[in-house]
Amino acid sequence: MTTAADLEQLLPPEARTWLTQARQQPLAEVFPAAARSVGRTELSAGWTVDLVVRVLLLVEVPAEDVLEVYRFGDAAEKHAVLWGLGVGEVEEQVGEEGLVIVADAVRTNDQRLLAAALGPYATKWLPQAEFRQAVLKCVFAGVPLEVVDGLPARADAELTRMMKDFAAERTAAGREVPADLQPYLTALRGA
Repeated sequence: MTTAADLEQLLPPEARTWLTQARQQPLAEVFPAAARSVGRTELSAGWTVDLVVRVLLLVEVPAEDVLEVYRFGDAAEKHAVLWGLGVGEVEEQVGEEGLVIVADAVRTNDQRLLAAALGPYATKWLPQAEFRQAVLKCVFAGVPLEVVDGLPARADAELTRMMKDFAAERTAAGREVPADLQPYLTALRGA
């Protein structure tokens, strides 16, 4: 699991300076300002400067503050909170309370939010029935299953059955079956 120390290492000096100052101000004020203040330069493995800064702002804040910035945030801010749940210190602070925002993200049709919601936090905390539904939502929404943390380890016979039913409906309608379903459909045939 990613840690705050791992993320701190990614930041350029000017972003670290801004972060130090921002930590002295109310989260609700600085969280939305991050991208304007530090930019959106790509760093590593999907991380951008603003994403790292936003996630680091979530470290050591109460769970209710994390949930609040998600609730009132735009898509980029919600995305940062969801990514933040996969950082050890944030996950520890939020605990199972983060399931509320994961459920909200799974209900959206925003592919970025859906993919971010199904990171390491969901793998650990999301009950199996909800995990299955979230994975199926990814298939419906066109989110590649390779971005879903916990697959294929959390796949079970019920999820595979659901995928088979989805594939059958697509085939019957003359529509293409997503290629990333094939390993699960093959596993079902072999079972």
